[in-house]
Amino acid sequence: MLELPPITWQAVLLGLTVAVCGYVLSRVMNWATSRFLHWRGRSDSSRRVFAGLVQAAVIVISLGAALTIVFPSVKPVDILGGIGLFSLAIGIAFQTVLGNMFAGMVILARDRFRVGDQISLKDHAGTVVEMQLSHTAIRTFDGRLVLIPNSALHSEIVTVQTGFEYVRSTVAFNLTLGTDLTAAREVALNAIRELPSVLSDPPAQALFSQVDSTGTIQLDLRFWTSARQLDTKEAQDAVIEHVLGSFAENGITIGTPPLVVQLTESPGTENEGPEKRSEQH
Repeated sequence: MLELPPITWQAVLLGLTVAVCGYVLSRVMNWATSRFLHWRGRSDSSRRVFAGLVQAAVIVISLGAALTIVFPSVKPVDILGGIGLFSLAIGIAFQTVLGNMFAGMVILARDRFRVGDQISLKDHAGTVVEMQLSHTAIRTFDGRLVLIPNSALHSEIVTVQTGFEYVRSTVAFNLTLGTDLTAAREVALNAIRELPSVLSDPPAQALFSQVDSTGTIQLDLRFWTSARQLDTKEAQDAVIEHVLGSFAENGITIGTPPLVVQLTESPGTENEGPEKRSEQH
């Protein structure tokens, strides 16, 4: 018959005491870790995850110590060996999950973006609403919830739109050939300076970027706004509306000039009349 090692009430009570003390200590370590990370300026998600990991580690160690007290024949090295084999089996069975969890730890440790930041990854862009060990949740700008595995955030190129306080936007206008370019530049800049949604520092710029084969001159208006997506879109809308109105008031024409197409008869055909001309507006 299988003989179990003797278990005494004194050992059971001592083991329970160690387990309870370990739990209390884990709560204290949770609080201390959270306060330390707060002092270091870490995000709420980072403090919550790493404080939870420290608490879990203390609980596991205290339970292992309690087992060795209740069962004297169980050695700490046996417990560590069992944990190692269990961890290996779990690692093989859940490679993807563990990969996401380790990637989440790296992302939270780097603290490059937080809940409330706006990020984009490939075809997905939106506001971060939740950061967990295995995934990060974003609310897209059209109101959809997207769950992104942390391994993708760790290995792919991520654009943090709110990584800095301000961003630059560009709006292009096509001016027709013969337009007074100096006057058009000045009218556009004066119109932009009147908008409260556009920053005065850095100042806006009006740069001529190219001339195409039809004689159209492209004027790029560059200006700085708040980094939030909605603020940027509203500023672009205001710039387009205000600049177009200023151009109309000052007689500045925009758009592509009329394209003149000349139709000629093919060689060898009978001449039926003069060449035909048409204008396409």
